[in-house]
Amino acid sequence: IKDMSGLLKPMAAYELVSELKQTVNIPIHLHTHDTSSLQPATYLKAIEAGVDVVDCCIGAMSGLTSQPNLNAVVEMMRFQERDNPHNIEILNQHSTYWEAVREFYYPFESGMKASSAEVFYHEIPGGQYSNLKPQAESLGLGNKIEDIKKAYREVNEMFGDIVKVTPSSKVVGDMALFMVSSNLTKEDILTKGESISFPESVVSLFKGDIGQPVGGFDPNLQKIILKNVQPYTERPNEHLAPIDFEKEFEAFKQKFDESLSSTEGRIQA
Repeated sequence: IKDMSGLLKPMAAYELVSELKQTVNIPIHLHTHDTSSLQPATYLKAIEAGVDVVDCCIGAMSGLTSQPNLNAVVEMMRFQERDNPHNIEILNQHSTYWEAVREFYYPFESGMKASSAEVFYHEIPGGQYSNLKPQAESLGLGNKIEDIKKAYREVNEMFGDIVKVTPSSKVVGDMALFMVSSNLTKEDILTKGESISFPESVVSLFKGDIGQPVGGFDPNLQKIILKNVQPYTERPNEHLAPIDFEKEFEAFKQKFDESLSSTEGRIQA
């Protein structure tokens, strides 16, 4: 379960994990981001429902757009029937070390000072939120973060509320930045879009280079963005020529290391 924006709420997690455990016979792994600070509660309900794995982050690197606090989750699970004991003293020592390291990377952080339930409004994934501030500043839009977040929500709705995970989430962000920098609204896109040159990533998305969403794209918006370009209607790799892996591996060996055997370096299924 990949909850990249941290939108999964506690009771929904309990219901989802419960149903999955009754339906499939594989481990259930839950990943989320703690932008709203709600996610430790989501983890607790998921654990009560039988989730097998949850992703956490060492204390000093946790919270906000990162994962829930591992140190706190360990304490949360104390005396719970599924408690998996850890040495909290050692974890806290590690956290102290990484707190000092984190100071060196402060200029690259998201700019958030506290958790925010606003994520349930704009739905920006945690990893992307971390990059949003430096991206905006590089475009001279550092003072328009709030406008960009509003535009992100607008673009997400305009694109059909697509699954937002790399690279699709980046495309939504690219379009939001483009609209704010160009002072464009959704209405402008729909009424003047035929004369607008859209970001390459947006054109690629609507062409079908990374697939099609369930139900397809809005045909009117797709026509506006693609102009005269024909979109793919099949899987994004269907139009690519077949690859001869044996031939490519031989070429790889000749270029990099002829001593490689036929099995070395390969990923075993």
